[in-house]
Amino acid sequence: MKTKAAVLTVCGAPRPFAKSKPIQVLELDLDPPGEGEVLVKVGGGGLCHSDLSLVNGDRPRPVPIVLGHEGAGEIVDVGPGVHDVKKGDHICFTFNVSCGRCRRCLEGRPYICERSVTPRSAGQLLSGHHRLHLDGRPVNHQSGVSCYAEYAVVDRGSVVVIDPTLPLDVAALFGCAVVTGVGAVVNTAKIQPGSSVAVVGLGGVGLSGLMGAVLAGAGRIVAIDLSDEKLGLARQLGATDTVNAKDSDHVQQVRDLTNGGVDYAFDLAGTIKAMETAYLVTRWGGTTVTAGLSPIAADFSFKQSALVSEEKTIKGSYMGSCVPVRDIPRFISLYQQGKLPVDRMMSQRIGFDQLNEGFDRLQEVATVRQVLVPHGA
Repeated sequence: MKTKAAVLTVCGAPRPFAKSKPIQVLELDLDPPGEGEVLVKVGGGGLCHSDLSLVNGDRPRPVPIVLGHEGAGEIVDVGPGVHDVKKGDHICFTFNVSCGRCRRCLEGRPYICERSVTPRSAGQLLSGHHRLHLDGRPVNHQSGVSCYAEYAVVDRGSVVVIDPTLPLDVAALFGCAVVTGVGAVVNTAKIQPGSSVAVVGLGGVGLSGLMGAVLAGAGRIVAIDLSDEKLGLARQLGATDTVNAKDSDHVQQVRDLTNGGVDYAFDLAGTIKAMETAYLVTRWGGTTVTAGLSPIAADFSFKQSALVSEEKTIKGSYMGSCVPVRDIPRFISLYQQGKLPVDRMMSQRIGFDQLNEGFDRLQEVATVRQVLVPHGA
């Protein structure tokens, strides 16, 4: 079948992207789903910094590649061997497919499935195949999803069935922003009620982390960002204090607010400066968690003696340490109960022709979450 899709043709194109146009909207050939795969009509795809890192060259991937890893849609066909999902099911994509059989999957950590690493890096599905083609040549898949398209063929393990009453553009947010941000707080850090928390970076992941801290009963929540507008939204969503990272003394401000530092600090921005801030505002004996993906060559350093003497903990968090089939439905349920108002961070819905401009806005930190609606609003 044919599908319209957003194809990244070059990583690291000059800005503005609206002028250089690294993303081309093309009609591609899409193979039917193979063994263990499903065909999905995409209802929404979020613009995330992980996608931006391909566009701007921070974390390059083989091109051409169809972008999009955060999204939701409806199953319209299933391949051989798929019996537990069916046509008509509404689903949320997960950007790290799990095989269910490797050591990490078997120990309950499917978000770092070992078997998925090689095909994902090669732009393939878990089967090792490409289902997207242009003029007979393969086009790569991003994270096994590629949901900036009208239709996508993905591995069965890349979808989680969700409540069909949830609008698909809102459901898209649960595929990355919500699982990564909320999961970092409740799964990776496992914060205790009454804890003090700092969230560095208030994009989609950061605001989700803030909402997760509210949900988990944090006593004090300090939101840190460069944007006064985002800091204002953070206060509306439950931050008890806000600090602008442009202030030269922003670290000291946080320490003064929290009597020496917070119990848990979260880098949810994906920059080394954000990670440094998170580490420096963590109290002695506290925990710094990072879920932000910085440029692939970037290094974070700290004084080893201070790490020992202050007995801090540094933890990485990938996909919020989430088990998608467990966590996505429960996070959606919390949203439907009004306890995770994730729709508040949706900035706007856009079409294919606005993608390059949309990534300019994301690069300029001028937006929170834009959602591509492939079939129109």
